[in-house]
Amino acid sequence: MKRLDGKVAIVTGAAGGMGASHVRRFVEEGAKVLFTDIMVAKGETLAAELGPSACFCRHDVTRIEDWIRVVGAAETAFGPVNVLVNNAAILVSDTIEDCTVETYRRVIETNQVSVFLGMKSVLSSMRRAGGGSIVNISSAGGLVGVARSGGYCDSKFAVRGMSKVAALEFGRDHIRVNTVHPGAIRTPMLTENPLFNQFESAYASGTPLGRVGDPSEISNLVLYLASDESSFSTGAEFVADGGATAQ
Repeated sequence: MKRLDGKVAIVTGAAGGMGASHVRRFVEEGAKVLFTDIMVAKGETLAAELGPSACFCRHDVTRIEDWIRVVGAAETAFGPVNVLVNNAAILVSDTIEDCTVETYRRVIETNQVSVFLGMKSVLSSMRRAGGGSIVNISSAGGLVGVARSGGYCDSKFAVRGMSKVAALEFGRDHIRVNTVHPGAIRTPMLTENPLFNQFESAYASGTPLGRVGDPSEISNLVLYLASDESSFSTGAEFVADGGATAQ
């Protein structure tokens, strides 16, 4: 018996990085997964690699119309949805002074409003499934401030708050809602930054475990929350940051 046998999952922002790692882990553990992104070529390549247990949809997570279509596609392909992982996010490094209003709103729409839309859109499907688990990917930057990351931190703090509200509202339907707070993880969002090597060295020297994390280490935590093993956990924060926020 695999840990996600019989589960139907939606994972956003999953053509690469942590999202792709989550999808691979879910499929390994028996789930049927519809995963989404705006990077179509990468998404289709991953779907072909994973076979009939996974399918890909292009998805603008800031649009309610796209959410309705994606939930419908998941139900058509696999049945009512048991698991939603709101993973899609962007990071813009800028000071509050220099960040434009347009950029700030784009970050909030992508990282925060998308989570609201996802939870709202999947609720009816999860009720039909008899319950489920929503895993909202926040950040260590949703627990502490990070300079030059105002929009990102603002959105990730908001994800933490709205997840607690949803946990209170959805519990009667046997739907659990939790947040995951990764620290620095070796994904393209981080490694493609020209200052990555400098950042990695500073992070390693300034945290208890002395290194950045691997996407698989976050996927194992997301898997736990998606599975029935975490059946008494809701409205909670799960941190995997190498000890960065312990200081």
